[in-house]
Amino acid sequence: MKIAKMFLIAYISLFSTVGFGQSKEFRKLKNDAFIVGERLTFDVKYGFVTAGAAIMEIPRMKTISGRESYHITFKVNSLPSFDPFYKVRDRYETYLDKEGLFPWRFEQHIREGGYSKDFSAFFDQRRGKAKTKKGTYEIPEYVNDIVSAFYFARTLNYSKFKQGDRIHLQNFYKNKVYPLDVVYHGTETITVKAGTFDCIIIEPLVEEGGLFKSEGSILIWLSDDELKVPIKVKSKIIIGSVDAELTSYEGLKSADLAKK
Repeated sequence: MKIAKMFLIAYISLFSTVGFGQSKEFRKLKNDAFIVGERLTFDVKYGFVTAGAAIMEIPRMKTISGRESYHITFKVNSLPSFDPFYKVRDRYETYLDKEGLFPWRFEQHIREGGYSKDFSAFFDQRRGKAKTKKGTYEIPEYVNDIVSAFYFARTLNYSKFKQGDRIHLQNFYKNKVYPLDVVYHGTETITVKAGTFDCIIIEPLVEEGGLFKSEGSILIWLSDDELKVPIKVKSKIIIGSVDAELTSYEGLKSADLAKK
């Protein structure tokens, strides 16, 4: 009986710590930037033409892998009037750990013209594995997807940075981990449909998995306050550039948006 009892205790101990990994201590990071209910709407412009609209929002919390997580969605649709020229129906989703600000799951669904791509990954952050339909891959601790990296970047304190400083992140996409540096480019006051804002400028150096099929350099203007709301995004593509400019916002964590 003693042997059986000892075996049972050892078995339970093994699967409650090593097997399921529930005892892993994750980091806890401060987030003064965003909350559930935040909804940001953008005009998407190709040159001087408004070609579409984008919505970035956090509609709900969801428990995933036993952890409370932000369910974040980013959708880009071309306008009906633009569809005959180039129809876009893109959707990205990530599940971002509330306390640690790292992803548990990522989805990408791209429909641009005649091009389509679907990709999803589950991040087993306890075992250091990324699982996709193609296989299972090793990942470093707190690896990001492209959307989770953006929200993580919103929580950083840029007042400590000098122009040209880099934040080193890592982005998993398809079957590989890519470096994802974020370069700080200083401050600027800009005007968009939603108003005039004091902004900081950052540039994510995306190698793979960007928010557009034709990936190129991206500049992001964030409100120069704790919220760091994206005010404008400029993405260079094969010909010209695509701009996304904030038109409306709701559900912010505070009303202290850096608006002039």
